Amino acid sequence: MSEPSVPSYAGSDSADEIARAYDHWASSYDADQNATRDLDAHVLRRAPLALPGSDVLELGCGTGKNTVWLAAVARSVLAVDFSLGMLARARERVADPHVRFAQQDVRHPWRVPDDTMDVVVGNLVLEHVSDLAPIYSEAARVLRWNGQLWLCELHPERQRRGGQAHFIDTATGATTHVPAFQHTVSEYVNGGIAAGLTLRAVGEWLEDDAAPGVPPRLLSVLFRKEAFEHGT
Repeated sequence: MSEPSVPSYAGSDSADEIARAYDHWASSYDADQNATRDLDAHVLRRAPLALPGSDVLELGCGTGKNTVWLAAVARSVLAVDFSLGMLARARERVADPHVRFAQQDVRHPWRVPDDTMDVVVGNLVLEHVSDLAPIYSEAARVLRWNGQLWLCELHPERQRRGGQAHFIDTATGATTHVPAFQHTVSEYVNGGIAAGLTLRAVGEWLEDDAAPGVPPRLLSVLFRKEAFEHGT
């Protein structure tokens, strides 16, 4: 089966503050000490996803930290991000012919045809999105029947306590906080249900060496686009 043709697309918010922050972070992102990034990669690799032989859409691929793993098991990967700096790093890391990269702001309509993806994966993206409903509706649109949507995000309790994506500017030593929006567990769950997806699993994750009593670092949700709901 041939891959759908998807052009590169630059979101309309070219001066977006979030994209600029990630452009700036790109040069040091992989080298930074980042427990959230590292746990996210570990959790994704344990996710019950049907990746072999699948066409995968990766939202917010960043520097390709997960793209390289997805590429090793999937039939094809379309990896998108709205930061050109992050995409440049990802392209350096992953050169497989069955992996394509495109600039895309996920808050805008996705340049992906209907019913062309088996798996949609989003990691550490949605804290930067104020309205989650369009994300779920777009995922439901592009997924084939029985396709899976996997999202892994900073846990809402961590957000409530002030957790937020941030990095240290290597030039100035100043800490930069990337603009973020707080969401609840129910928003992550009900958003998928409202889009017609079936919730299959919810996970709460904490690194093994975490201090006693701290809340989970990550929340994951797994949905499926159930074929039987439409009589197929």
